[in-house]
Amino acid sequence: MALAFPVKHRKPELIVPAEPTPHEIKTLSDLDDQQSLRSHYPMIMFYKTNPFVKEKDPVGIIREAIAKTLVYYYPYAGRLVEGPNNKLVVDCTGEGVVFVEADAQVRLGELGDTICPPCPYSELLVSHVSISIGVLGSPLMMFQVTRFICGGFVLAVLFNHLMSDALGSIQFVNAVSEIAKGASTPSTLPVWKRELVTARNPPHIAHTLHEYEPMDRIDPITKIMNDEKIVRKSFSFGPKEIKSIRKNLPPEIRSSSKFDLITACLWRSRTKALNLDGEEIVRITCMINIRGKKFLDLPTGYYGNAILCPATITKAKTLCENPLGYAINLVKKARSQVTKDYIRSTIDYIATKGRPQLSHFWNFIVSDASRVGFEELDFGWGKPIYGGTMYGGATNDNSVYALFRNKNGEDLVVVPVCLPAAAMERFEKELKKAIWEPVEDSNKLYSKMTTSKL
Repeated sequence: MALAFPVKHRKPELIVPAEPTPHEIKTLSDLDDQQSLRSHYPMIMFYKTNPFVKEKDPVGIIREAIAKTLVYYYPYAGRLVEGPNNKLVVDCTGEGVVFVEADAQVRLGELGDTICPPCPYSELLVSHVSISIGVLGSPLMMFQVTRFICGGFVLAVLFNHLMSDALGSIQFVNAVSEIAKGASTPSTLPVWKRELVTARNPPHIAHTLHEYEPMDRIDPITKIMNDEKIVRKSFSFGPKEIKSIRKNLPPEIRSSSKFDLITACLWRSRTKALNLDGEEIVRITCMINIRGKKFLDLPTGYYGNAILCPATITKAKTLCENPLGYAINLVKKARSQVTKDYIRSTIDYIATKGRPQLSHFWNFIVSDASRVGFEELDFGWGKPIYGGTMYGGATNDNSVYALFRNKNGEDLVVVPVCLPAAAMERFEKELKKAIWEPVEDSNKLYSKMTTSKL
């Protein structure tokens, strides 16, 4: 249960680069400049008190480290403006990022596991009011350092998604942590090179992209979410849950990745809980990192968006009536689409189709932030007891996976889910069955499942 406690916020300030930086215009890539990314997303890190650094103030140390890091990552200190053909560019003005100092009248230990996403203290620990709702002409990043009376503190960072994905953002925050501990320069220097993920001339779209399919009617999930009482809950997958899921699968797919198992369980249980017409088309969309693809040649230090969102589709009744292995195979199919042709086709599609939104029609969009590395960030007080997403997505159709280590030292994947109250009750029952209950004649069902059509 969430705890009520007062937080005193100081007046927001702008932190500018510690040294003069170039005043220039930098163009975003076609993967950066998407309608779906015109938003901010928060990450948060909770740190216990450290008796060896009692005399140090995290506010001053982190504030100074941000200013020094912005010398290298100076585009973050600029502002987004609209360029030719409505394409966004970064005006590197050096105006700075927002910083808020705060003090909470509570001990970190009193918060317990409520620090997991969806964090109920977001309005206290990240000051959204200091960044305007729009993305143009606004600061591109906001930091809030909140001290607890026990000596611990929390660092929350609000990122503009058009500038960086989670892996790009952590590169910057890691550089801040290195400089906070005394480094003179970041260990990984930033690289812009957004032209590497820009559309071809002429474009060539050779793939069907289910993730961007337009619909000829209003998205029903939005109406449901607007009309009914919404519940947000987190669900944890630890070693016991993963072992149980694997045990109940036929041998052919027991070695499936943890991501595939968790995603299939969630998608199938969620679809059942929504009580859809069996003929409705449902989709699973997986956010996939494309760094490391040799043909793209994205260099070490690239901090732009490098995420694609491949999707697969099926009928609701086909997903719900088949065993879990059917959903697992569809998740794998979505991820396996990320080939050279698919990546280039997607970039061309985004650039030539007016930067479309992802389809939200009976879609479940998942992103695995459990391996991004926020839980490793050390500013001199040791690693955080939790580091990662603040909300975990937890919107109508989006969940972001986070990593949390419980008091037994077990690493759990924590997934926030958002559903209407009645559907949430059904979802919990379906998820419990998917994890713990064996499937009768699973091998027979799997054989039948592999020949099932849409």
